[in-house]
Amino acid sequence: MSQTTPPDSPAFPLKRTCPFAPPPAYDRLRAEEPVSRVRLPDGGAAWLVTRYDDVRTVLSSPAFSADGTRPGFPKLIPGQAQILKRPPFIRMDPPQHSFYRRMLIQEFTLKRVKAMRPGIQAAVDRLLDDLLAQSPPADLVEAFALPVPSLVICQLLGVPYADHAFFQSRSRIAVSGSSTAEQFATALGELRAYMDGLITRKQQEPGDDLLSKLVAEQLEPAGELGREELLMMCLMLLNAGHETTANMIALGTAALLEHPDQLAALREDPELLPDAVEELLRYLSIADVVTTRIAAEDTALSGTPIRAGAGVIALLAAADWDPAVFSDPERLDLRRGNRHHVAFGYGVHQCLGQNLARLELEIAFSALFARIPTLRLAVPADELPYKHGGLLYGVHELPVTW
Repeated sequence: MSQTTPPDSPAFPLKRTCPFAPPPAYDRLRAEEPVSRVRLPDGGAAWLVTRYDDVRTVLSSPAFSADGTRPGFPKLIPGQAQILKRPPFIRMDPPQHSFYRRMLIQEFTLKRVKAMRPGIQAAVDRLLDDLLAQSPPADLVEAFALPVPSLVICQLLGVPYADHAFFQSRSRIAVSGSSTAEQFATALGELRAYMDGLITRKQQEPGDDLLSKLVAEQLEPAGELGREELLMMCLMLLNAGHETTANMIALGTAALLEHPDQLAALREDPELLPDAVEELLRYLSIADVVTTRIAAEDTALSGTPIRAGAGVIALLAAADWDPAVFSDPERLDLRRGNRHHVAFGYGVHQCLGQNLARLELEIAFSALFARIPTLRLAVPADELPYKHGGLLYGVHELPVTW
């Protein structure tokens, strides 16, 4: 296949037609053209990778770079060009990526995360108390799905939750495919100014939180972490820590309500909860398109040559619906037991906060369906306002009643 992009190459991102399924074109591409060329929104081109084994290769092989500063790195939304000029560490390769990740890894170990369970449970219970005090219908995104992870990441980082409306509104702009480059620049500038001010406050009045710890141990003494690097690291954690989990809580709730047999199985057997979370992560794969890479050398995937400097998009949803790995992948099966999904990515860049995300999802789903057994959608699932074209899939609102 030629390295040039044929004029009839499809435009990317491709749109989902069924709310809970990947774009139908993924199945055809996986079967017939597992490594194919697509046109990007900025006029560039990239290779689309749809098979499970190929996706894991892209995400684990040094032949594919996560370095967002390389010319030709795929850009999926207008604002990415600006942020990739000085990218966060998730858009770096080892050893730079490893240097920054080591600063954070201890905060997200399984032991450390388990110790957060009582605080998360208390936050979830308070939010459900407030929700049940309302008269239905209610927007579950605003009342529950978004506040849960926002409260958790704010407490972990040391960000005042009173400021959540500010950073949530700017974060939405930053991950939306409908934002203009100017809107993105404004939102990013406001977030940077906010975080810069917060760093100053932590220098003057440190607390018992991750940002204070990073200021004290990495910024001030030896200067291993520059202020700009710390700022971008914390913005990334703040954004990723609430946007991804909020989308999973809302979309996962909708999926369970639309699959009453699976919800009934979960209610009958609470021990099923960990497997249920894994299956929902696989089934929905909300971070489908974020795993962009660029070929660092001439290589090949599934027999297709890929030259150095070519952009590559490893599609997580396509991999997680690969029938060669997951039997009947289109079926939501909470008893599937296959935890080898790539919803959190794969390799050295695999999601740092996955243990925390799993815990939040387990607590949120368990409490929600136990406390509100009559919960149901207030509008048909196909009429919900879905987030198409952005970096993360989900719903803008989730009207529910009970």
